[in-house]
Amino acid sequence: MRRKLCRLGGILLLVLAVVIVATALGSVRIPLRELLGILGSRLPGLQGLFNADWSKAHEAIVLQVRLPRVLLALVVGAGLSVAGVLFQGSLRNPLADPYIIGVSSGASLGATVALLFFIPQGLVGFGALPVFAFVGALVTTLVVSRLGQRSGRLEPTSLLLAGVAMGSLLTAVVSLLMVLRIRNLQDVYLWLMGSLSSRGWQHLGVAAPYVFLGIVFSLWLAKDLNVYLLGEESAHSLGIDVQALQRWVLIIGALMAAACVAVSGVIGFVGLMVPHALRLILGADHRRLIVHSLWVGAVFLLVADTLARIVFSPIEVPVGIITASVGGPFFIYLMKRGSGYHD
Repeated sequence: MRRKLCRLGGILLLVLAVVIVATALGSVRIPLRELLGILGSRLPGLQGLFNADWSKAHEAIVLQVRLPRVLLALVVGAGLSVAGVLFQGSLRNPLADPYIIGVSSGASLGATVALLFFIPQGLVGFGALPVFAFVGALVTTLVVSRLGQRSGRLEPTSLLLAGVAMGSLLTAVVSLLMVLRIRNLQDVYLWLMGSLSSRGWQHLGVAAPYVFLGIVFSLWLAKDLNVYLLGEESAHSLGIDVQALQRWVLIIGALMAAACVAVSGVIGFVGLMVPHALRLILGADHRRLIVHSLWVGAVFLLVADTLARIVFSPIEVPVGIITASVGGPFFIYLMKRGSGYHD
């Protein structure tokens, strides 16, 4: 127990340190003393311990620009990584993630429709964006899973091929919609590249509840996923309803992916790299994988977004480019290695 508490404390300290560094870095550097003072002065009961000798501009940058973006990066990274654990476990294939199997493309189409046709007209509020993204993700997931079935069973290779094909088709549809609604072309284009730029507390409030609920349900499914790794017949003999398990995994994974895509755009490969790398280190226990994918994915995306902000400063690179530049070679490595799950 003491060892687990020490490990948990170490993880929390690591995450906190990355959050502080990421919040301090940017085109305007915030001194560490000022940053700690600004953050500490907002904590209940600690206001009187800090002298407000920092500028109002620095305070606004920290509290209204960087802190919500940093926290959103943690939420999106955690959501995409845990969704990747679910898809890889359900399909028993390390190449499965929301981006590869087309879920992110479906969410992109739903969110793009909302951004181009509904939100600008005032027909729905911004808070409805995850609903559109979720509908797109869920419909795409159902279509891909249907195309990936052979004799009533999900065949991982067929499902991955169907996902790639659907992803390409939906990307073309999104591009067509962008051309037809050219007045919003730049905003949607940057959003589709995957970016956390100009994201605030409103975006965090939209994504966090969905990701939190998805993680809770993922932990609930972890034990059944462990049994499912033994094979469908073994899972059936041990009382697992395989079809119900697959449905729940697809719904929960699509929900988290849709919430993340709705606020950050398409950020690929996070759900591929983090779960598979941790699986090589920790083994196949989904309870451990979900917990560790949560914080590792969060830190990974936060580091990537920080690099996107500072490497080419004052120009900001969409974080999707950073993750793709790392994830592309990793995906090729997995294919060449021939690693996968087996029935």
